[in-house]
Amino acid sequence: MTEIRLKQVRKAYGDVEVIHGIDLVAESGEFVVFVGPSGCGKSTLLRIIAGLEEVTSGEVEIDGVVVNDIAASDRGLAMVFQSYALYPHMSVYKNMAFGLENTKMPKAEINQQVRDAAALLQITELLDRRPKALSGGQRQRVAIGRAIVRNPKAFLFDEPLSNLDAELRVTMRKELAALHAKIGGTMIYVTHDQTEAMTLADKIVVLQGGNVEQIGKPLDLYNTPSNAFVAGFIGSPRMNLLSAQAERSEQGGIDLVSGTHRIALPELAGIAPGDKVTCGIRPEHITITHQDSADLTVTVEFAEQLGGETYLYCSGGGVADLTVHHMGQLNKQKGDTLHLALDRSQMHVFGADGAAIVNGIY
Repeated sequence: MTEIRLKQVRKAYGDVEVIHGIDLVAESGEFVVFVGPSGCGKSTLLRIIAGLEEVTSGEVEIDGVVVNDIAASDRGLAMVFQSYALYPHMSVYKNMAFGLENTKMPKAEINQQVRDAAALLQITELLDRRPKALSGGQRQRVAIGRAIVRNPKAFLFDEPLSNLDAELRVTMRKELAALHAKIGGTMIYVTHDQTEAMTLADKIVVLQGGNVEQIGKPLDLYNTPSNAFVAGFIGSPRMNLLSAQAERSEQGGIDLVSGTHRIALPELAGIAPGDKVTCGIRPEHITITHQDSADLTVTVEFAEQLGGETYLYCSGGGVADLTVHHMGQLNKQKGDTLHLALDRSQMHVFGADGAAIVNGIY
């Protein structure tokens, strides 16, 4: 297995720097996911690792060897693209065997490796077909199979599921996770879909504007985001983020005032009266309560009844956009008033600079 390490990697196109001195490590056998909004630099970073883009400065290491000046074809990595990149005039077998044939590998060995990979991906019955006769999911399996037969040092995936429909994406996520468990190779995976990141990754790298915002295990990022950007990006639906000002309460603690709402908190280190902060709370950590115990009183703008769960999208009292998640069915409609209580143990407070002050109050 293979370790991939980036040291102060920068990338500029002319005077425009798009990657700003990134340090990170993909440990041997890890499934690492780069996630972030469009234009954050995640695909550029993957292409730098692959050797398809040159670094402006910094080092890319594969198993301790600096590969900045080593061609993509000689790095021993296999890349799976969003577009599948299959040869339309070749059969599935030929698509998977083509790269091996160019290495002068014996035909019997090529045949064995192609058929082993096809069996692993459950596409043996497709080997004689051409790509136009395959579904999107089948084409993606072929593209992955073509990478597997090369026995690469590591696998690089560039948004491989983005062309698939929602149901097939779920299926392929399960298959990719199972594949990683079977072959145990180092995998680096780029996506803008944080659900894919949460379900696939051993480690997530959250990128924004060419910088790393946070690196960690999926639930660590979910439960203890280092800043408001990560808090708002990781999780579906996103964390509710309320702009507020801290004021001294009559009880001696701190009230976070957001519009007409006052959220009472104990005195907290790092928060002083007058501070501008952001209060974060996830939709599942908000409960419907009585008016006398409510932190917020809002109006339902839209209700999504999904059978097993209900999402309520609300506003009011200076809060423009608040999502509430309720397990089970809840008969609420547009215009209904909700009194809401926030779980203090799951509340996050971020400073004016966006950095986390506290994750979970008591």
